[in-house]
Amino acid sequence: MTNHWRDIKNADLILINGANPAEAHPVGFQWFVQAKLDPQRGPGAGGGAKIIHADPRFTRTSALADIYARIRTGTDVAYFGGLINYVLQNNLHHESYVTNYTNASFLVKKEYGFTDGLFSGYDPKARKYNTASWGYQIDDAASVAYNAAHPPAGGAVATLAKRDLTLQDPQTVFQLMKQHYSRYTPEMVSRITGIPQDQFLRIAKLVGEMGQPNKVMTIVYAVGLTHHTTGGELIRSGAVLQLLLGNMGRPGGGMNAERGHANIQGNTDHAISWEILPGYLQIPAPQRKTIDEYVAAQAPKKLDPQSWNFFGTNYKKFMVSLLKGWYGDAATKDNDFAFNFIPKPGQNSSWMSIYDQSLKGKMQGLILSGMTATSIGPDSNRVMEALANLKWLVVMDALPTTSSEFWRRPGASPASIQTEVFMVPTTHWIEKDGSFTNSGRWAQWKEQVLPPQGQARHDHWILADLFQRVKTLYRQQGGKFPDPIIALTLKYQDPAKPQLDEIAQEINGFDLTTGKRMSSFANLKDDGTTTAGDWIYTGSYPDSGNLMKRTDGIQDVKTNDPTGMGFFPKWAWSWPLNRRVLYNRASADLEGKPWDQTRPGITWNGSKWVGDVPDYPATMKPYTLDPKAWLPFIMTGEGTGRLFSTSMLDGPLPEHYEPVEAPVANPLHPGQSASPVAFLYSGGGSFGAAKDSFGTVADYPYVATSYRLTEHEHYVTQHVPLLVGLQPHPFVEVPEELAKEKGIQTGDRVRVTSKRGKIEVLALVTKRLAASTIDGKKVYTIGIPIHWGFVGVAADQDPSKGANWLANALTPFVGDANAYTPEFKAFLVDLKKI
Repeated sequence: MTNHWRDIKNADLILINGANPAEAHPVGFQWFVQAKLDPQRGPGAGGGAKIIHADPRFTRTSALADIYARIRTGTDVAYFGGLINYVLQNNLHHESYVTNYTNASFLVKKEYGFTDGLFSGYDPKARKYNTASWGYQIDDAASVAYNAAHPPAGGAVATLAKRDLTLQDPQTVFQLMKQHYSRYTPEMVSRITGIPQDQFLRIAKLVGEMGQPNKVMTIVYAVGLTHHTTGGELIRSGAVLQLLLGNMGRPGGGMNAERGHANIQGNTDHAISWEILPGYLQIPAPQRKTIDEYVAAQAPKKLDPQSWNFFGTNYKKFMVSLLKGWYGDAATKDNDFAFNFIPKPGQNSSWMSIYDQSLKGKMQGLILSGMTATSIGPDSNRVMEALANLKWLVVMDALPTTSSEFWRRPGASPASIQTEVFMVPTTHWIEKDGSFTNSGRWAQWKEQVLPPQGQARHDHWILADLFQRVKTLYRQQGGKFPDPIIALTLKYQDPAKPQLDEIAQEINGFDLTTGKRMSSFANLKDDGTTTAGDWIYTGSYPDSGNLMKRTDGIQDVKTNDPTGMGFFPKWAWSWPLNRRVLYNRASADLEGKPWDQTRPGITWNGSKWVGDVPDYPATMKPYTLDPKAWLPFIMTGEGTGRLFSTSMLDGPLPEHYEPVEAPVANPLHPGQSASPVAFLYSGGGSFGAAKDSFGTVADYPYVATSYRLTEHEHYVTQHVPLLVGLQPHPFVEVPEELAKEKGIQTGDRVRVTSKRGKIEVLALVTKRLAASTIDGKKVYTIGIPIHWGFVGVAADQDPSKGANWLANALTPFVGDANAYTPEFKAFLVDLKKI
């Protein structure tokens, strides 16, 4: 989240896409209700915030919404694109914000283009873009002069882009956007999404009001946007709309992700994803031989004289401090701070690729820690064959999972599966202390509730113990390149049993000269005298103590929340530097005054910025007092928010593409219906190329989407009898009209099939789903909750049926071009009564 759950109470309008907070986040939903009940909030004269919920299924969130729009799953880019077009065509954008705080005025190269569903630079054989033509026009003379006058620091060489602040040049981002989104008319939006034109225009009118400085809108989303082959662009399309309306960086605004678990944000921050290092530093590519080459390639370049380019300027400091924290005395200036100790993957190493590689016979073993691959992976039959192709599998989990038990699932032949499976019991999170970082970036320390039960050990103890044993083997036996293992430091009181408090201090970082803990990442250095396990968490555990443990909250609201915005700066700690709203310099105008005095983010008081912790130099004057003051978006090379982005692999502007399995061709460009750069896997074993397992509407006429229920948490709660009692059996939701056509009644057993597999479950005939008219065609959507498999209380009661309960037996094995996220939310199926 750019903001926080509590901040939703500050919004006038709440757009919810790809999320169902009333059921998936019922505690957090209180802030939506509070906004609705606040007479000072809302469009027009107020009277309470309005909620607009766009979802394929009518849910409890929809029931409390002011407008529910039934949208076809996977078409949110068209929905947001239509809203962007409405704002642009009617001049409803926040003019000062867009001109001064976004890259609307930047000039794009004349070679850039978009034709028939393809951006310029597309290579059909490689199925990827050469993005060179998407870049800005560079003022070479100005760049040379600037670099001469301002010697580059930390690899941040300036390449200054040309700008036209009148926004009239046809190559400005603003004009290119107007042209691009002019195709997203209300008629086209309705053809693609199924939302009636009159309803869409009602929504657009409310959204258009949010470009006024005294109004603000928040957009809330969850995995209903991310789980698509266009997931990155689905989210970006909402962010583009927010920038046009001037709603980023402001209380009550932002683009806010509802994470599915209490610590998903923390996992991401600490590099659970293969392509990043902690703090969102990019993992080096194989061709980067030195740290300076790496920084030059990865650090953002300064693109405007008034861009602070904070990330680019400090990139090397963050990287050196990380390396020094990992490798200690072995990281020296002479060996480039052990830069070449870091693995440099030469290909996609995302989790689906692991299974693909296993099918090809290129994987020997796999450790699954708190992850049940068989249930959560797409095309679960393919995943299970991949696991069966391993020599060994380690499953670290508190309870048995479908991954630990896949070899003896109903219908399997254990004798034919040669994988040696080790089930290593770990503690549940209630059996240990530590921090959770919630969706709003607030890191909160929790206490241990119960001691470990039975033979269970903390997962970090297991990994530390395993590492010490591997390290000993390398010391004894050597190897081709043992240095990264032998040099890695675990400076804990007991290296085999580190305490989480010790790890938190290591993440925060140390000043090696004084021995004190760091209080700010602003003090990190690239000379090897500082450490930081994750630079964005520097300051969370200074010498004064663990700030994540703070609990000064609602006991004294006036003292603990002085602005009234819900920041509560002494409750827990939020990254970075306890800042509660990211890019909050954009919450104030050029003079330093809040766009809306009733919702201040930060304010210039004559000598410094006050309010939230400023995302900006605390004493830098506003632009009207200092024309050379930095622009507000300090992490980008432009210094501005990006309406047009060259970092996305599937296009600089969000464009609607159909899911890989769709009921209709793309009305915008039928010849290029799906994403041209969606990641396809070549397969192995008995599974061929993944694209050969995509179905067509002729054989699979219904759209399916998957989701979660309030009563269960993914798959683990199948071991909790009380929760199983609340939702005991797997089912699918079937629209009434379709059920009538099929002769299906609630309680009937049905078989849902895709080209990849099947499930056999109960039918729930419902009004929550209904047919939509898509490009003139009636399209039905079937809803599939995901929580069941062949392990747990319900499966134990009827093992033969549990074999056909894995919802992901149906989903396609394909990834988003940017994050390689599977397309769980939109695929084609058939439905039959058993």
